[in-house]
Amino acid sequence: MIIKNVNLETVCGITSKLPVNIHPEVAFAGKSNVGKSSLINALMNRKSLARTSAQPGKTQTINYYNINDAIYFVDLPGYGYAKANEEVKAKWGKMIEDYLHKSKQLKAVFLLIDIRHEPSGNDKIMYDWILRQGYQPIIIATKLDKINRSQIQKQVKLIKTSLNVEKDTVIIPFSSTTKQGRDEIYDILDQIIDAEKSEED
Repeated sequence: MIIKNVNLETVCGITSKLPVNIHPEVAFAGKSNVGKSSLINALMNRKSLARTSAQPGKTQTINYYNINDAIYFVDLPGYGYAKANEEVKAKWGKMIEDYLHKSKQLKAVFLLIDIRHEPSGNDKIMYDWILRQGYQPIIIATKLDKINRSQIQKQVKLIKTSLNVEKDTVIIPFSSTTKQGRDEIYDILDQIIDAEKSEED
């Protein structure tokens, strides 16, 4: 995948109506400090279009990035932010739920898990919830550069076991610093775009 143009096209707040898009969408879900903005920026080849923040829980909207006028990256609000009050958490949860349930163009959901730690209770809930919506999450194990090479397989196994993943679940170790794992994600995105073009022909 070669990124030619990127446009933050739609930002949906809690009361916004979701847009009806003609291109396929892929969604990015993850805990509020898992490196979601860094991943999206690395995929878009942009330094800071998706806002990274030292303050977790900053993404409180659903952000739609139009990529090459061919596919949308949909950045979902980060979940599990401890300092957010229960009412806010419930609203973020409802936004994510509505999106996963109602989007007609959603083709894949990337679930980001920090490779250094065992998935949290919130990660497990999110994984199961995505499955229940009929999607098999593609797991991106972020912050790969923060562990030794020798630990990778052990940590990937921990993610698989903790989430009790389905047999064919794809897990891609990823680093926004070294860009390792980016080509594997690009391959998946290219397949989605190609499948869409085949349907149109």
